[in-house]
Amino acid sequence: MASPATTHTAVRRPLEPARPLDALRCHVNGPPAVTAVVADHLRRLGARPSDGDGQARGAGGITLHGGGFAPVTARTAWGARGSGIEDEATAQAATGVMAVHGRRHGAPRGLGVDYLATATGVLTVQGLLAALVGQARGGRTPAGPPRGPGGPAAHVSTAVDRTGLLTVSQYLAATGADEPEAVEPAPGGPPFTSADGVLFELETLDPGEWAAFWRALEAPADALRAGWRPFQFRYATACAPFPVVLHEVTRLHPWERIRQAAGASGAEVCRLRTLAERAGESDGADPWTLAPLGAGHAATTPVPAPGRPLTGLTVLEAGRRIQAPLAAHLLGLLGARVIRIEPPGGDPLRGMPPACDGVSARWLALNRGKEAVEIDIKSPVGRSGLRELAAEADVFLHNWAPGKAAELHLDAEHLAVVNPSLVYAYTGGWADRIADPPMGTDFMVQARTGVGEAVHPADEPPVPSLMTLLDLMGGLHGTEAVLAGLLLRERTGHGVRVESSLLGAADTLLAPALRRAARGEDPRRPAGFRHPLRTSDGWIAPSDASATAAAAYDVRGMCTEDALDQLRSHGLTATSVTTDLSDLHHDPRLSGPIGRDAHGAPAVPDPWSFA
Repeated sequence: MASPATTHTAVRRPLEPARPLDALRCHVNGPPAVTAVVADHLRRLGARPSDGDGQARGAGGITLHGGGFAPVTARTAWGARGSGIEDEATAQAATGVMAVHGRRHGAPRGLGVDYLATATGVLTVQGLLAALVGQARGGRTPAGPPRGPGGPAAHVSTAVDRTGLLTVSQYLAATGADEPEAVEPAPGGPPFTSADGVLFELETLDPGEWAAFWRALEAPADALRAGWRPFQFRYATACAPFPVVLHEVTRLHPWERIRQAAGASGAEVCRLRTLAERAGESDGADPWTLAPLGAGHAATTPVPAPGRPLTGLTVLEAGRRIQAPLAAHLLGLLGARVIRIEPPGGDPLRGMPPACDGVSARWLALNRGKEAVEIDIKSPVGRSGLRELAAEADVFLHNWAPGKAAELHLDAEHLAVVNPSLVYAYTGGWADRIADPPMGTDFMVQARTGVGEAVHPADEPPVPSLMTLLDLMGGLHGTEAVLAGLLLRERTGHGVRVESSLLGAADTLLAPALRRAARGEDPRRPAGFRHPLRTSDGWIAPSDASATAAAAYDVRGMCTEDALDQLRSHGLTATSVTTDLSDLHHDPRLSGPIGRDAHGAPAVPDPWSFA
């Protein structure tokens, strides 16, 4: 299946610049929680702070200029003016993040990290990179703006509230389904505790391994059977209400015995690490890597459509679960044609309940609008077919198990033979940066890196969030890495291998906490941080700046509106907490509307807009 949009001409360029933003200058201004991430990632990609020349002097927001490109600017905001969304706490409250993260606790809870601001920073960098890719593809001159009808976008806007909607999009999609959840959301979930006090996370994707682990610890048969389904669906529901007796069982056995049970069964366990431990081993590495594949060809494609800078590019995605499918989904929103490589019979997650019009609502949240080709990559014929597709693609993206691509002769070096200008992207768990790592899944990486400690304030035990924080952040990093690879390809004419990981996503998210830990300070936020206040009919969340003063008011006997009026009359900022995600459809606080796709599933607005 060749892509009619792409032809190749034999044009060779030198391998420099070594990084996609070399020779570009940046000016960064805006909400510090967002722009700190933007500035750090732009620097890591090669941009340097502006020296105050005419193009950036006095500029607001974020500007990239130089290197023969017309200036590209970006602005970011917490939300719409007058919405009451003005910081991380109010954004988490309004967009449903507090509700989803709080499911395991039975009540809304705020994340103790600046999750939405960090994710918005990554999305903003994505928008800037995409605009530059569009310029490069649209035909730029060393001294002037891009050529071509309409020209690519030069201004990008992001908003933290739209980021919030993106992060809850799978959970929101389930509210529009034709059937109830496979597991009714209720409090509960890992981590478990050993007899000698070790907190640990358990992971397996196989029901046989689950059963063997619990049998080795002499758990009641009915409890292990009842526990599998909520454990299996915790990625989808953000809670795991399995029988309490399973927690009681692990408290009867020392950590070494639990490790032996895991080793014998095939399941994996991981002790929860502290932020201080992670800070002590952190290598400061970039959250992604970019490496040239060798001499390639310049890809000639149509001028991008306005607001869709990847129009005419083709992405092959062989993704499972969340990380790679989300990365490809965002590339599709930027205009790329996305073709999913699925096993014979199709992706089994299409059938994951609950369904909209016969298709999994959660699957649609990440895969709507993609084409699909069924290929058996285990067969020589199937691998040959995949190589034929890769020969005409611009990006190949996957998150297979470590070593699988090389085993199948589908690694970067193999596909570069058929397409030297390919951007080969791998989104994995650990990026070979951790010795003897556990399985590279969201909750295991949370446990291993200290995320479980960071997301809860100092008066609570460390508990990895059952919201898929790192799968989502890892998907954002995957898109960012692909865009950086595409820009580097346009600037050098060489194919590029890019790699991103859940570990890199964790390091980005934890950067402020790890800096505090490295200085010997308490890396966690203070007791009660981002705990919303109960009212007679709901919850309200004070802004971070107002939280201490707001805690002095007892609003439990007031309705939500009266409680908000009470705080506002004293000059404090707060907003109501969204507890039912279906209410987001009509929430006037949000800066973008929630629509419906062809199956009737909720569809959140794009996280960026181009002008």
